[in-house]
Amino acid sequence: MVTETDLALPGGRTLHVYDTGGSARLTVFWHHGTPNTGAPPGPLLPLARELGVRWVSFDRPGYRTSTPVPGRTVGNAAECVSAVADALGIGEFALMGHSGGSSHALACAARLPERVVAVAALAAVAPFDAEGLDWFGGMAAASAASLRAATEGRAAKEKYEAAAEFDPDVFTAADFAALKGSWSWLDEVVRAALAGGPGGLIDDDLAYVTPWGADPARIGAPVLLVHGEQDRMIPASHSAWLARRCPDAEYRPTPGDGHLSVLSHAAGALTWLAGHSRASDATTGPGPVTSTTPASRPM
Repeated sequence: MVTETDLALPGGRTLHVYDTGGSARLTVFWHHGTPNTGAPPGPLLPLARELGVRWVSFDRPGYRTSTPVPGRTVGNAAECVSAVADALGIGEFALMGHSGGSSHALACAARLPERVVAVAALAAVAPFDAEGLDWFGGMAAASAASLRAATEGRAAKEKYEAAAEFDPDVFTAADFAALKGSWSWLDEVVRAALAGGPGGLIDDDLAYVTPWGADPARIGAPVLLVHGEQDRMIPASHSAWLARRCPDAEYRPTPGDGHLSVLSHAAGALTWLAGHSRASDATTGPGPVTSTTPASRPM
């Protein structure tokens, strides 16, 4: 069971929060990709129960009922994580993400070193100002065009999205197989994320082409970086760069995988995270202590 609540934040803002609740050996904050909602990854829920993992996550500002934050950066996600963890009475935790969600997870680890025990990042996007990285190099034309539009500002990005059409060349055959198979769940969260318009997607892409406000070199926790070698949306060179920048990183390039099929390794990444749990990580809690509009649904 996943409980959903709107957490009240200072200034009248809200953040839509998800929590599997209960006692756990380890709490893992899930960071969603673009455009997704923050719902914990459905295909990993059974394994999480076996491992004693509690999922906590949220829709980033601009998605669904999470209040937009103009000019937010990737590093700003640390403020959201801190607010949710404090409301739920969670001290230490691990972080996991996919695609741009991995970038938000890594930035959180850099800004919250005293609370993060480990990070698992799949298909991560490197900082836009990454020294020595050809940031657009190897991207499919549609992926590069979308992000280049963001570099020109909000108006240009909004114009681009208004006319954009899906280009299948951004995905590999393995990616399409994943969408039809074990990770068909992605279609659900993408549709939900876009139901209210492209605002969250636009905010995300603007953040990806802006400095994070967090340096991966300051991450003290162990980091696992997994990236498909055939990724056409975000090339594996991004995770390779991050592996060189993070002080304690393990890089696992996966032959034959693209941007979505790399999620076939998500179970292994979650198991790796669970191996970094500590006795002090055990948490309990029914939900945010200050919230409005509670709702629950089975998963």
